[in-house]
Formats: sequence, structure tokens, C-alpha cells
Amino acid sequence: MIKVNGLTKSYGEQTLFDDVSFSLGSRERVGLVGRNGHGKTTLFRIITGEEECDAGEIIRPRHYTTAYLKQHLSFTFDTVLDEAVSALGHHSDGADMSYKVKAILAGLGFSEEQLDMSPLALSGGFQVRLNLAKALASEPNLLLLDEPTNYLDILSMRWLKGFLKRWPGEMMMITHDKDFMDSVSTHTMAIHRRGIKKLPGGADKLYARIAEDEEIHEKTRVNMEKKRAETEQFINRFRAKASKAAAVQSRVKLLEKQERLEGLDRIKELDFSFNEAGFNGKFLMDVKELSFGYDPQTPLIRNLSLSVGPKDRIAVIGRNGKGKSTLMNLFAGELVPLNGGVRRHDALKQAYFGQTNIDRLLPDMTVEETLIEAHPDNSRAVARRICGAMMFEGDMALKKVSVLSGGEKSRVLLGKLLVATANMLLLDEPTNHLDMHSVDALVEAVLAFSGAVIMVTHSEMIVHRLATRLIVFDDGEVTLFEGTYQDFLDRVGWKEEAAVRAETPAPSGNAGKWRGNRESRKLRNELSSERSRVLSPLKKRMEEIEAAIMSGEGAIEKDNEALALASAASDSPRITELARTCHSRKQEIETLFNELQKVSTEHDAKVKEFDERLKKVQG
Repeated sequence: MIKVNGLTKSYGEQTLFDDVSFSLGSRERVGLVGRNGHGKTTLFRIITGEEECDAGEIIRPRHYTTAYLKQHLSFTFDTVLDEAVSALGHHSDGADMSYKVKAILAGLGFSEEQLDMSPLALSGGFQVRLNLAKALASEPNLLLLDEPTNYLDILSMRWLKGFLKRWPGEMMMITHDKDFMDSVSTHTMAIHRRGIKKLPGGADKLYARIAEDEEIHEKTRVNMEKKRAETEQFINRFRAKASKAAAVQSRVKLLEKQERLEGLDRIKELDFSFNEAGFNGKFLMDVKELSFGYDPQTPLIRNLSLSVGPKDRIAVIGRNGKGKSTLMNLFAGELVPLNGGVRRHDALKQAYFGQTNIDRLLPDMTVEETLIEAHPDNSRAVARRICGAMMFEGDMALKKVSVLSGGEKSRVLLGKLLVATANMLLLDEPTNHLDMHSVDALVEAVLAFSGAVIMVTHSEMIVHRLATRLIVFDDGEVTLFEGTYQDFLDRVGWKEEAAVRAETPAPSGNAGKWRGNRESRKLRNELSSERSRVLSPLKKRMEEIEAAIMSGEGAIEKDNEALALASAASDSPRITELARTCHSRKQEIETLFNELQKVSTEHDAKVKEFDERLKKVQG
């Protein structure tokens, strides 16, 4: 476990954290949420020591190891397999555990041929996956994952979800995919208004609690300002009357002591809707016997046929590199089929968000100019309205494309879609680079769109919410499935998934070679039983302490809310009582943390002892 006390971090005039504290208990898996730019990655870098904080401390047990998945790429070894095996470090001699590394690489979508490739020969997406494989294979005490689902396809995400659910240590994860995060996390922690709030459960529960707290704050602030105005009115009315001098002075002193609550700043939200064009025909697009391949001898797509109606919601799903984006380019008319064809209705008006379209943005144009240029008949006022919807307000709309981040460029592309009048949306992974709130806003806008939608996505949450038909790339084939994603999972399922799942070992933290003979199995079973007898009481006590800490922290939060109300009401006896209670609870929690660290250290020492004994048994 780790404990963070009084953390403060600023960049110039921007404060990310202001005297925040939190703890990460044994085996907790925490989803870290917050707006883009609010400090999620910075927090990870501070925890790993890559960046200094302005104030505060991070307390962790001795010999506590951390692995950090980041987007920076650096490779040392000649092959993918050797690079991944190198992450095992002191846990193993490498060769004995290569089966585990191979299973992790397979789960993340690496083929046998890729294992012998140089890491430098991989695509950027697979290089990021290799970094992820190394982090998972190292089996640290604390795993920090910064956007682990980036560049993963839907099958790799399903595999990773199962793997992380069984993660035996601590974990903190940043991801824009709320469904993925909630499915593997035990707790959610938000960076919000330069503070940190953590609760058991998913993101929706946490944000509901934050909204409730802010409503209480605002009601308290309004009540305090009302009482303040009444007091000021009394002072002004009776200031000149000698008979009221004592009462006036009393109220003046009261005002001087009274704390003022600041109003909460409005947080910008992505908020938009698509510009719809009507359609009265039966089909917007007919696809007949469509085939395509960059090498005619090995086509990516064979004999695909479908008709797209005006209300269709079609998800294109499957592993990366199999042809999903190519299919979208064929639908958009940017590629010519080898065989078959795509017939478009004369009244079809399509808007296309492509993965590579970011590269087509002109770097010297401003955001505003880009939107005006997309549809010259639109006025500057319309462009400015779309800029505002895409969170480019005021002078932000005058920023040049060349200085924008990847997420900002994605928002510019979405803005171009908004100025387009369309009855069919072609969306190729539009949620990349968007934060969780922006993803929700996009999904709601797509659901509200009255035309057809064809979307490539690796988010199972989006596929479940959106799709009524599927184009599936699986096991070397491209097929049309009539039904929802749940229908597909229930009736067909992923053919490529079963074999990979069967070969994947559970993350254990134990190194060594598994022998198949009976004597070795017997010794391992005996050692496992002893390990359980020794560790179970320690684990139980840690869980009891963690539950007590959580209960105490929850009680302090409620006391603080009551304290705010008591302050607003100027209820001095209640304020004194609550302050005393809060102080007592904090002392109890500090004592519990000390005991937890002691028990955790003993637990970790016993785990290390059993791991060493297991290594001897396994030879």
C-alpha cells in the first residue's frame, strides 16, 4: 500500500493539486479520472519519482516495486520476445518464464511471427502494446497504467480486462473507457478542482457524490451570503445609534471572523449535436460482393454485401490490422474495390471521421479558419458557435492547428463533422484522445442522430449501447451479423479469443518453472497449504484495517459536511463538537495506518519467503 500526504503541485499559475492526501490499500485497483489537463499523468510521474512535487510526501513499504506504463518508448533487445522477457528481471532467469510472456503477448494481439521481429520494426501501436506486456510481466506491487487501452483492439481489451481482474497487487489506471475501468477497478478516484476524492465503486457513483457535495457547497454558500447580507444591513442601519453600538460592534467582529465560501467555477463540457439532413429513400448505400486487398493475392475483405438503411447503427469490430479502417475508406469512396462495388444514393450526404484525417488538418490554419474552410457557406458566427461546443472558447479558437494536442485536433475534426450536413456518419475510432466526459457526450450525440451511423470502435460499452448490426473481422473472415453485440457474444462469440484465453496464466507474482512430476506437485501443494495458513490471517487483518480506515474517512467526510452547515448557521457548540470528533477520528485513522503498514510489511516478507521456497521446490 502507499499513503500520500499533503501533495501540492503547480505549473506557473496553474495549480493541479493543493494539499491533497489519499491512500492506496492492499490489492486495491483504482480507476483515476479527471478532465484532460487536470494532472492525472502528473500524479503518476510523482508517484514513480519521475517528477518532483512542490510539497507533500509519499509513504510506501520497503522493497515496494512499481511498474509504469507510459507512452514513451525505449527498447534494448533485438527481438520482441527478448524485450518482453527482460521485464522479468530478478523474478526469474527469463527462459523458464518465457511461456508466461508469450501468453501475455498473444493476449495483446502479437502473432508468433512478430515475436522474432525487432521492436523497432513494429508499428507505433504495437510498440505501445509491447510496453504494456513488459509492465504486466514484471508483476510489481503497484501497477500504474496510463491509457492502457490506447491502440488495443476489442479482443485485446477483452483479454486485458480478464487479466487485470485477477491482478493480485495494487493498481491505478487512467483510461477514457469508463466501462473498461469500472469492470476491473475496486475504487474510483477523481482529480477535481485541485483536490482528490476516492470512493469504492465505479465512476458514476463517484461523480454523483461530487455533484451532491457541490450542491451542498452552493446551498451553504448562498445561506452564508444571505446571513452576511443581513448582518451588514443591520450594521449599516444602526451604526450611528449609540444605543446599538455594542450590538453593532459584536456583528462587525462576527463578520471579520466569518469564513466566506467561494462560488464554484463552471467546468467546460463537450456539448454538441450533428447537423442532420433528411432522407426519404429505402437505402443510403448498397454494398455488393465487395473485395479489396493492397496485395490482390491476399485480400483483406472478401465478398462483403450489405445495405445501409437510414436508421442503421452498425459497429465495425475486430483486431487491428485486419482491414476495418480500409473498409471505412471504401465506404467513404477514398479507395477503389478490387471486385464488387459500393452504390450510393443520390441523396446520400456523408460525414467521415477517419483515423488519418488528423494529418490532413492544415497546421497554419486556426481552429476557427479550419471550420469555416470546411464549409465556406457557414459564417464566422456559426464557426465560433461550433468552436465553443468543442471547448475552443474565446481566444482558444484562434490557436493554430500546429500547436494543438492530439485530443484537441480530434475535437477540431469532430467540429468539422458538426458543420457538415449529413444523413450518414462514418466514424473510425472517434473517441481516441477524448476524456471520459467527452466520450459520453459523443455517444449521446450519436444516439440522438436520426441518420445512419457506421462506427469502428474497440469500446464494448459503445458497441453495446449503439449497435444493432455488426461487421465482424474475426479468424481471417469479414462477416455481417444481424443483431446486437450481446446477441453476437451469446450466439457466435469470438473465434480468436478461446485459444488465447486457454493459454493465459493468472498473474501470480511467483517466479519459477512448473514441473509436471508428482513429487513436485505434492511439494507445491503442501507449500501452498502452508502459505495459505500463514498469509490468510494477515490478509484478513489488513482487510479489517482497510475497512476501518474507509469507514473512518467516510465518517470524516460527513462530519466535514455537517461542519460546513454548522458554520453557516453560526452554531458554535456544534462546531466545537464536530471539530473534536474530526480530530479524534483522524488520530484513529493514523493509528490504523501505522498498524496497516506493520502488518503489510510482515505480509510482504512472508510472501517473499514463500516465493524463495517455491523457487527451490521448482528447481
